[in-house]
Amino acid sequence: MTEIERIVRELEHTHAGSPWHGPSRAAVLADLSIDEAARRPSANGHSIWALVLHMSAWTGEVARRVREGTPREPVEGDWPAPPKPTEEAWRSAVAGLERAHRDVVGAIRASAPGRLDERAGTGDDSPSGSGVTYRVMLHGLAQHDAYHTGQISLLKRLYRDGLAR
Repeated sequence: MTEIERIVRELEHTHAGSPWHGPSRAAVLADLSIDEAARRPSANGHSIWALVLHMSAWTGEVARRVREGTPREPVEGDWPAPPKPTEEAWRSAVAGLERAHRDVVGAIRASAPGRLDERAGTGDDSPSGSGVTYRVMLHGLAQHDAYHTGQISLLKRLYRDGLAR
């Protein structure tokens, strides 16, 4: 298995496979109600919906970086604001995350293996993925996905157990 195949496999497992750390992102999102998705755990806390839009924006940005190079903030912004909550808007947000996932996997599969050791951008801003290698950035995306999926899982549990506002 090549490193590209390993990275794709890692992203696929985190998204909709059987990751070792718990349920996949798709499994966690599958049975969420619109109320759970739109609910904010606190005045300053992000809703599950906001987390989905954030993951979608950054996944799309990483796909663009793999294809085009130069790192920047996602077009949608770091934390896109969720729209007015409707079933259609929620389904659209989840479908957008699915599209972004397929886009990044396609971009990775189409990239040359030697590119993994090239630096993305010229700056040195690891949190934004600028100045790190594509290999580090792509593994970082999988870590980012697992981190936020864990947050969603915790919020879901707190809401269902009646422990959060």
